[in-house]
Amino acid sequence: MGFSWARVGTWIVAGVIGIVYGVAGTIGQAAMWGPVPLGLVIAVIGVGALMLAVRTLTDDRWAALACGLGVMLATLVFSGRGPGGSIVVPAPADGQFSTGVVWTIAVPLLAAIIVGWPSRSGRRDTPAPPSA
Repeated sequence: MGFSWARVGTWIVAGVIGIVYGVAGTIGQAAMWGPVPLGLVIAVIGVGALMLAVRTLTDDRWAALACGLGVMLATLVFSGRGPGGSIVVPAPADGQFSTGVVWTIAVPLLAAIIVGWPSRSGRRDTPAPPSA
């Protein structure tokens, strides 16, 4: 695959979609259903499915990387202190479980796995020579 403006456009769209999912995941990851971190589970599955879909549909690991970077950028921006002093992803108290920490680690891990996974389209089976 060579350079083309269509590919650059795909990367930009994938990055923007990643930002949207990253904002939703960063805000939703804190939702709990009793002791179950349901928001975190849904956010990780959703972002993983998004990056996998981008990688599969475009057959371009760079588009999947742009999507993952968009999610990480949104997580980074929304993890800091807001202008009103609110924090969407608070730091955990000592020894406590934090969905925010898991979310912050899970996103780059998912991106690395999905982007680094070998492409199936690159492997072409050579046909067997015709037998006499």
